[in-house]
Amino acid sequence: MMKIKVDQVRKLRERTGAPVIECRNALQQALRLRAQGRVAGGDEKKAIEILKKKGLERAAKKKERETKAGVVASYVHADKTKGATVIVSTETDFVARNPEFQQLAYEIAMQVTAMDPEGIEELLKQPWIRDEQKTIQELIDENIAKFGENIKIEEFKRFSV
Repeated sequence: MMKIKVDQVRKLRERTGAPVIECRNALQQALRLRAQGRVAGGDEKKAIEILKKKGLERAAKKKERETKAGVVASYVHADKTKGATVIVSTETDFVARNPEFQQLAYEIAMQVTAMDPEGIEELLKQPWIRDEQKTIQELIDENIAKFGENIKIEEFKRFSV
């Protein structure tokens, strides 16, 4: 069986944001599947699928946990005629202060501004404006897996002139 190279792990980590050990394990699992003839080529692609599945499983386990910290984020469109404010919560202020978490909240505010959802349920089902292959719920689930904490959109308000 082929050995996993450091640059493969680094590349997968850069693409997914998953921890190094999980990237290595996913690549090893993808190689095993290929060796068994269950997958043809595409080790990185299969590894990403494996990481995504593990992340979704982890996210499902964390969804019942209480969120006590968070951020208020806002976005105003370039034409200054519309914008949104969102409250995104998480379990600890440690994660809430993380720039990547704050970027997530900003992305959600931008989504609300662009797509004008009626409520949180509708927002969660919408395709993300930066990657239409992914819904907002999937974006949040990926971040739950990355941070290891529950994340919720508590509320939002869209404004327009």
